[in-house]
Amino acid sequence: MTTLGPGDHTRVRRLPEKARYDADTIEAIIDAAPFCHVAATVNGVAMALPTLHLRDGDTLYVHANKSNALLRAALDQGEAAVTMTLYDGIRLARSGFESSIAYRSVMLVGPTREVVEPEERRRILNGFVDAVVPGRSSEVRPMTEREERLTLLVAITIREASAKVSAGPTDDDADDAALPVWAGVIPARTVYGEPVANTDGAMASGALPVPPSVQRFLENDE
Repeated sequence: MTTLGPGDHTRVRRLPEKARYDADTIEAIIDAAPFCHVAATVNGVAMALPTLHLRDGDTLYVHANKSNALLRAALDQGEAAVTMTLYDGIRLARSGFESSIAYRSVMLVGPTREVVEPEERRRILNGFVDAVVPGRSSEVRPMTEREERLTLLVAITIREASAKVSAGPTDDDADDAALPVWAGVIPARTVYGEPVANTDGAMASGALPVPPSVQRFLENDE
């Protein structure tokens, strides 16, 4: 089994029994998370940026405008920290102290590089579109040279990482377990609604059908 930790920056110290260091668990959470937070120091201040991400093997890609200060700082510093969290619900104990959130989270740290090779850039930028809605990149017009020039693409090699998983029954002690107080888990999940079409340009007549990518997107949520 491939492990990505514990490392100097990603060792889980609080509730270490919830830690997972195997690559399979970590990569599954990364791939399922709809977005991540990239952290770096900008002008002496620690900052985090929410952004889309795409994993390819042991490399995590993030992108922003060419002038983005945080990603520029991450490149200048030569490494970045990234976190992502899946919210799975609420764990209600017999006490407020033991109540908590059900979640799966990942923290990773690794060296950064700007992606400049044209073929890698095109592949990954199209991959970002399909990561949000699979198949969508083949339905939209290709990215223009100007749009590509305006996009900063950063690769972060996953040097070390850890996952933390909080799930299952709450951790009430024996005295609390005997109390007549309801305890349990309220599951949560993201639900997508009926698509709302634009009504401008070629869409004004309402004649264009919902494309396959959107159909699959909604079918997967049923």
